[in-house]
Amino acid sequence: MKRVVFNQKGGVGKSTITCNLAAISAAHGRRTLVIDLDPQGNSTQYLLGADVSAPGPTLADLFDQTLQFKLVTKKTGEFARETQFENLSVLASHPSLVELAVKLESRHKIYKLREALDEIQDEFDAIYIDTPPALNFFTLSALIAADTCLIPFDCDEFARRALYTLLENVAEIRADHNPGLEVEGIVINQFQPRANLPQKLVKELIAEGLPVLSSCLSSSVKVKESHEQALPLIHMAPRHKLTQEYEALYKELERATRKSKGGSTGRTPKKWVPV
Repeated sequence: MKRVVFNQKGGVGKSTITCNLAAISAAHGRRTLVIDLDPQGNSTQYLLGADVSAPGPTLADLFDQTLQFKLVTKKTGEFARETQFENLSVLASHPSLVELAVKLESRHKIYKLREALDEIQDEFDAIYIDTPPALNFFTLSALIAADTCLIPFDCDEFARRALYTLLENVAEIRADHNPGLEVEGIVINQFQPRANLPQKLVKELIAEGLPVLSSCLSSSVKVKESHEQALPLIHMAPRHKLTQEYEALYKELERATRKSKGGSTGRTPKKWVPV
């Protein structure tokens, strides 16, 4: 399963959701890979911690290889770095991805990530892809390569307006490049159940037929502590409420994945139709 976590709005928790779901996947014994396509490298820092500055291959090296005309090339799996967590590896980000995007786009390399992931489909049971907060070359590459798209939503009116454009973009990519791509669900993040506005927005999204997942993620200072210690919540605070919410989200996604093998995931919006 190749899952991309995508939202064009920044600060909605893409990296945090990517890494914590991946860490839970690995803790359940699944060979899991995180791909950090954001040049800021938040997922890379989160998973590698102090080791982030140690010499090692990066995603930039993999993409740079696609621009070279060499008879002998390294396989995709050789660019992955092991983390301190069992079963969890990362294709690390690098600031040079910004410059590489221009070269890759000019050379029409938009399908190279999909080809690279096809090469390692037997090496990993689950692949989580973190994306930049923009619909750029790397985000488009991820959506073309992925099976499903997970959309974080932070209960903000501006985020809601952007959500419709985002869904239209996904529908267009599905039609033009990746007919198998499904919107797996909208993850309500930083949810405050006692506040009126978040409850109102979530109810309205559900009423519109959008695929809102039932597992919400609360707002908690534990997230910042987790970032600081470079420890996903399952390893830092396994009994914390937010960790249990991530576990519930992971199980909900797994149930939907198993169901999809016998047909539709049921995650396609029923009322809302992109124009």
